[in-house]
Amino acid sequence: MNGKTKVIAVVGPTASGKTALSVELAVRYGGEIISCDSMQIYRGMDIGTAKVTETERRGVAHHLVDVVSAEDSFSCADYARLAKMAVEDISSRGKIPIFCGGTGLYLDSVLKNTEFSAAGKDDEFRERLENGYSPSELHCMLAEIDRESAESIHENNVKRVIRALEIFHVTGRKKSEWDALSRTAESPYDSIVIGLDYRSREELYRRIDLRVDIMMGSGLTEEVRALDSAAFRASTASQAIGYKEILSYLDGKTDLQTAVEQIKQFSRNYAKRQLTWFGRNKEIKWIYPDCAPRGADVFGYVVSQAEEIIGKVR
Repeated sequence: MNGKTKVIAVVGPTASGKTALSVELAVRYGGEIISCDSMQIYRGMDIGTAKVTETERRGVAHHLVDVVSAEDSFSCADYARLAKMAVEDISSRGKIPIFCGGTGLYLDSVLKNTEFSAAGKDDEFRERLENGYSPSELHCMLAEIDRESAESIHENNVKRVIRALEIFHVTGRKKSEWDALSRTAESPYDSIVIGLDYRSREELYRRIDLRVDIMMGSGLTEEVRALDSAAFRASTASQAIGYKEILSYLDGKTDLQTAVEQIKQFSRNYAKRQLTWFGRNKEIKWIYPDCAPRGADVFGYVVSQAEEIIGKVR
């Protein structure tokens, strides 16, 4: 026994089946789930984030879902603080914390015990960037000084791009260097990380497209219309895939069919970025549902593979 808190994490690209597996593991091992999704923390964003429903929860407690208003700001540091509190709470009651989600940055901030440093701020510099440059120009500026950070931050995530530029401006040190320094502390967790992916990219993309169709049929357009406000449009949440495309449709800038096709394409692109991120973590134990024996129950196969992984590590 190493004295560390044991946690399980189920990760992978969007639409890979993480929710169902995490709930099944929670039922079997006496666990509670901590969402690791950067958009499911927002209230009112249910359909477009594929937020777990009451039926899907099967009575399992879920944490870090519906934490703040969609108009509020919420950072990775905020997530790490709340997630660590959730882990302590769950484990103190003899339950196993089970992370579930596809936001690799959030998960790493907890499992790798990232210490978030107040590397310095310059409000005037940040305002100049916000008002004077396009997202593409800002991302190019970041790539020139810190290619590693530029590769890990999408150009549409303007707030994070500007923060990386601000850190370099104030401290003279790249954000990627600060990140490396922040991971010197040993993790207090003994973690088992299970990844879900598909050998067939066509199958994963089919699942993504189907999920988008289900979202549209479940009322995504109405959900976005209900959220729409000046405050929401100014928030980070409004840039989530599915929401920004429907907002464009509501503004008359595109037709609904084009908006839906964009959601599907951007979701597939996001899945690629997720797999790139998780691919760097050599500790992840991968399961491929499309490798189940012919005629076998696919979900049963996935669960048995997960139990085998957990059994070996424990």
